[in-house]
Amino acid sequence: MSPRERREALRIAALLRRIPESDDPFLTRFLKGLPTPVYRALHQQWRWQARKGQFEPEGDWRLWVIMAGRGFGKTRAGAEWVSALARADGTLRIALVAATIDEARAVMVEGESGLIAVAHADEQVRYVASKHIVCFPSGAEAHLYSAERPESLRGPQHHAAWCDELAKWRLGEKTWDNLMLGLRLGPRPRTLVTTTPRPGALLKRLLAEPGVVVSNGRTADNFHLPPAYREHIEAAYAGTRLGRQELDGELIEDIEGSLWPLALIEDARVEHPGSEEDFRRIVVGVDPPASSGTCGIVVAGLDRGGTVFVLEDASLGDASPQRWARAVADAAARWRADRVIAEINNGGAMVAACLRAADVRLPLKLVHAARGKVARAEPVAALFERGVAKLAGRFPQLEDQLTGMVRGGLYEGPGASPDRADAMVWALTELMPGTGAEPRVRGF
Repeated sequence: MSPRERREALRIAALLRRIPESDDPFLTRFLKGLPTPVYRALHQQWRWQARKGQFEPEGDWRLWVIMAGRGFGKTRAGAEWVSALARADGTLRIALVAATIDEARAVMVEGESGLIAVAHADEQVRYVASKHIVCFPSGAEAHLYSAERPESLRGPQHHAAWCDELAKWRLGEKTWDNLMLGLRLGPRPRTLVTTTPRPGALLKRLLAEPGVVVSNGRTADNFHLPPAYREHIEAAYAGTRLGRQELDGELIEDIEGSLWPLALIEDARVEHPGSEEDFRRIVVGVDPPASSGTCGIVVAGLDRGGTVFVLEDASLGDASPQRWARAVADAAARWRADRVIAEINNGGAMVAACLRAADVRLPLKLVHAARGKVARAEPVAALFERGVAKLAGRFPQLEDQLTGMVRGGLYEGPGASPDRADAMVWALTELMPGTGAEPRVRGF
């Protein structure tokens, strides 16, 4: 790249910094129309691309926390910050800490927005896998560490640190303390934390420290994300507790006394266990609406090892009896279920008639609840605590209702009733008899 092309790129970058953040198609067309060397040079100018929340704070800060939604650009901000430090001072020793070494390498170093990707065209940033070290052209080094091995930070000293997804660290407080005790090189040690805001003791502790600088951001702030992706995640998660945490970057606290704290839900989440052939039994739990509202429809299965899995939340909102009955029939057929468990507190004959009209051919158990929804849920929550109940994927609206079920019989979640959660409770109670949540049953 010639000096003239570099000067042109700097001039354009200065102009672009005056343009407000926008997804204006004109800007995209303008950038694509630039000569390739100028475009590459421009791409290396981080400040015109950075959005509010990605800029290094001004002043003599010690701890900077970027707490933002997924896809906001936390990794890019961290990689650019570390790269700028390394360019400015070749004597620096920088710590890169992630939940695991594999994540540190895959995200912070070799990821699409990692240290190698943001390097300038004339820079050769090398990763020495055998030593877990990133070597910069200036002579600066970044050393990778895993939060699963906090003792590896006992001894090494650093000038600066970048900590990624701190809320995922399994041994967070030990790792952090060892890192801080070794952050003693140079006159101004600094730490950047980039994380999605899952509630945890360590993150709360850091946010309460004096002098911490916090930057926030939402997934929707990054207009570089594909429109189809943005539309999909907004449709799936907008307005849920999970969406507020993972997309809007809010630190969502547990509801006091919740039967399903957020940590319990995350611990119970697993990859899909397989097809219907892997289960001894599969049932569909149904909590029909009294008149209008959501019909809770949840599919659950019991595997051959004795663990129950929530497989699908097929609940349907504001549907006629014919529509929700058809949704139940479709879910049962989709999973080749053995049985449908339907609550009949709000019209037993009507519930049975609707399901039969929708061609539900498998056995139908109609159950009458003698206790409230939360009281029925307490023994089922114990299954999750014991590790014998799992969530096979993400079910944002169901999980929001679970977090709102509070010991003592209260419901503090979204909506007037935990219909999805109740359908799940019926299904898991059927699969795990002896929980103490058994209802009175009427055969059909």
